Amino acid sequence: MTPSSSPSPSTPSSPSTSPGAARHAARARSFDGAAAQYAANRPSYPPALFDAVEDLAGRSLSGARAADVGAGTGISTGLLHGRGADVLAVEPGPGMAAEFRRVHPRIPIVRGSGDALPLATASMDFLTYAQSWHWTEPRRSVPEAVRVLRPGGALALWWNTEALDVPWIEAAARRAGRFLGLDEKDLKADRSSCSAHPAHSLAADPSGTLAFEHHRVRWSRRVPVDTRLANIGSHSQFLVLGEEATSAFFAEERNHLLQAFPEGFVEEAYVVELLVAIRP
Repeated sequence: MTPSSSPSPSTPSSPSTSPGAARHAARARSFDGAAAQYAANRPSYPPALFDAVEDLAGRSLSGARAADVGAGTGISTGLLHGRGADVLAVEPGPGMAAEFRRVHPRIPIVRGSGDALPLATASMDFLTYAQSWHWTEPRRSVPEAVRVLRPGGALALWWNTEALDVPWIEAAARRAGRFLGLDEKDLKADRSSCSAHPAHSLAADPSGTLAFEHHRVRWSRRVPVDTRLANIGSHSQFLVLGEEATSAFFAEERNHLLQAFPEGFVEEAYVVELLVAIRP
C-alpha cells in the first residue's frame, strides 16, 4: 500500500488562531506525552462493531484496502488487521506514532491528518476513524475522504461512549464534569465526560455531502480501579491540566470507586456510536 506524496502535517490543521482553536490544538497534542498510558488503559472495541461496519459497508474487511486515520497507538488498527484488512495507519502525533510502531511493528504507518491525507486518490475501500473524527475539520476531512475512497468505498467513524444509564458511571461522569467546569449542557453533549463525539450525520458532516447510517453497539469490560483511573486520565481534558492539577481529583475518585467496589474492579459499560457512509 503506497501513500501519496501529499503533505503530512504533524498536528491537526486549523486556519483559526482563536483561543478555542488554540485549546483544541493543545488537547490534540497532549496525547503524545501519554502514549504508553493511552495504549495500556484505553478500552478496545468488540467484534460486533466490525460486524456492523461490514454490514453497513456491504463488504468484508478481509482483503480490503483500509486506512485507519488518527490511529493513535493502534487499538483499532490492530483489530482491523486481525479482520484481514490490508490496513495502513495514519497518525499526526510523533509520540503516538512511536508507540504504534512499538506495539505494531509489522503494520505500516505514515504521518498525516484527516484534513490532508497522505494517500493516493481512489486508493482505499475503507477509511476508518476511531475516536478521531472530532479532531478534524469536516470542511477539509470530508472532501479528503471522498477523494481517497474508491467509488462504493466506506467511511466509518466510531466512538466508545460511556453508558450513562449505569448509575455509577453517570455519577462518575458528573464528578469529572464538575472538576472540569462543565455545565449540564456540556455533560449531555459529552457522553464520556472526557471528550466530544458527534453521534449524528449533521455533526459528522455539516455540508450534508455524505449520507451516514447510524448504529450502536453496547459492550463492557471488567478492569481494576487503577486501570479505570488511568483510562480517564489519558483523555485530553485531563492531560492538558497536568498531573499536579489533577492528582487530588484522581485520589478522591479512587476513594469513591473503592467505596462502591471494595473488591477493586469495575465493570465499565460502553456504547459504541458508529456512523458509516458510502462514497457515491
